[in-house]
Amino acid sequence: MNRVRITAWHSFSWAAGILLSLPLLALFFQSLSPDNELFVHLWNTVFTDYLTNSILLLVGVLCFSAFIAIPLAWLNAMCEYPLKRFFSWSLMLPLAMPAYLIAAVYTELLDYAGPIQVWLRQTFGWQSPQDYWFFDIVSLAGAVLMLSLVLFPYLYLILRSFWLEHSYDLIRASRVMQHSPWQSFIRVSLPMARGAIVAALALIGMETLADFATVHLFSVNTLTTAVYDTWIDHSSLGAAAKISCVMLLMIFLLIGAEKVGRRQRAVHDTMAREKKAMYTLTGGFGWLAAGVSMLILLLSFFIPVGVLVYYAVIYAAENWRFDFLSHAWNSFQVATIVSLICIALSVGLVIFQRFFQQKGQQIPGQLASTGYAIPGTVLAIGVLIPLTLLDHQVNHWFGQWFDWQPGLIFSGTVFAITFAYVVRFNAIAVGTLENTLAKVSPSIDMAGRTMKLNRFQLMYKVHFPLLRRGCLTAGLLIFIEAMKELPAALLLRPFDYQTLATYIYQYVSDEQLELSALAALFIVGVGLIPLFVVNRNIEAHGR
Repeated sequence: MNRVRITAWHSFSWAAGILLSLPLLALFFQSLSPDNELFVHLWNTVFTDYLTNSILLLVGVLCFSAFIAIPLAWLNAMCEYPLKRFFSWSLMLPLAMPAYLIAAVYTELLDYAGPIQVWLRQTFGWQSPQDYWFFDIVSLAGAVLMLSLVLFPYLYLILRSFWLEHSYDLIRASRVMQHSPWQSFIRVSLPMARGAIVAALALIGMETLADFATVHLFSVNTLTTAVYDTWIDHSSLGAAAKISCVMLLMIFLLIGAEKVGRRQRAVHDTMAREKKAMYTLTGGFGWLAAGVSMLILLLSFFIPVGVLVYYAVIYAAENWRFDFLSHAWNSFQVATIVSLICIALSVGLVIFQRFFQQKGQQIPGQLASTGYAIPGTVLAIGVLIPLTLLDHQVNHWFGQWFDWQPGLIFSGTVFAITFAYVVRFNAIAVGTLENTLAKVSPSIDMAGRTMKLNRFQLMYKVHFPLLRRGCLTAGLLIFIEAMKELPAALLLRPFDYQTLATYIYQYVSDEQLELSALAALFIVGVGLIPLFVVNRNIEAHGR
């Protein structure tokens, strides 16, 4: 009986891993299809522009994010200055702001018909755009700026945490050698954190390549928009799959850089750590640090939120409608179901890895985590391929047996969105539960064995209770990510079905942000929840 259960466990783990990696495999197989006419045409005409824009966007966001985040992380980890306690946690807030929302807000503010340019023309008597120069927000440079303002906290969080945790002895030694704070930063802190910087920038790069809404709003043609346009406008699954594979190649390069950076982040520290700030900035330097921090925070969070609050109040009647509540309920249902499925799958996969540590038994968990790095548009194409084939086969069978066809029950229903979200976010649950279970000493398992508990009794009586908090954290993170997911929902939603994200984007793309301000504030508010959890953990480790 025990052998049968172990075989079932092996089968479940491998089936889950293969099922969740199916979209990726389908993309590769579909890219080998002989349907090359449209792809060849794109390759010979506009593909170079798509690729060039993607690379320029990637490089621009990485450079500008590093320019913002590295000094802020060092200031908040190493220095004491006015309002530091406030800025140390508040600089994470932009992560809760979807990039397309901040892009829509600044388009409203900085456009030719926006309040800022109108005020300039009225004040200085300018009559036309030829009379003055103003930054064009709807451009590649504008997209770089918008994405950098919401993605720099990834690097800020990782670096701040790293500098809080590592030993201060090297910096103290540099001070003994009469190094200035700037010299200590350049010669000690920055080289020490090189691996952390690489890992964080790789994460920012993946988020940049995955972005669809911002570049689509700004009419910047990237590989992400190419996948979307190829499928929506030309209905060519083969060409979309080929472009997706080019994107995946870039993503895998970034994943490789992240893994290298993660290995380089290992800093062995056996000495006591001093939690006191190493430098105290007083007078003008202190207030300059506070002013720069406040400027970044205003631009990346408080101004966009302020505009949304203003719209929500002024257009309260238009915002509070039944369809808003209906779409919010759709998002809540899907996000809840996806969270529960991911937790159930991940618990089985993680405990399987715990019990069976022979060579190759880690593969199911790795396969089940491949989806998180895949951009939403690419994932949607990967999901459509197997689900469309399955629908055709099911309709063929039902037509033969019952002379009736059920229609697109997989690719044309909420099942497609749910499956795509599970594929994309299951890695969050696997990673969270792996970290939780890794803290449980193997001696606990051995003690259970001495009490004659088999694997299943050990799982129910020991591992499940210990994983409860990890499951809650993972479920919360997945719920929030599923609430905010946009590209996959745009491509996979059934007819006349809206999630909260697609509902907001519909108004944003029609330049009617004010009519979805309340929904946008709801999305931002939900996104704030995990940030406070993360900050509490960082503060706990930093004390």
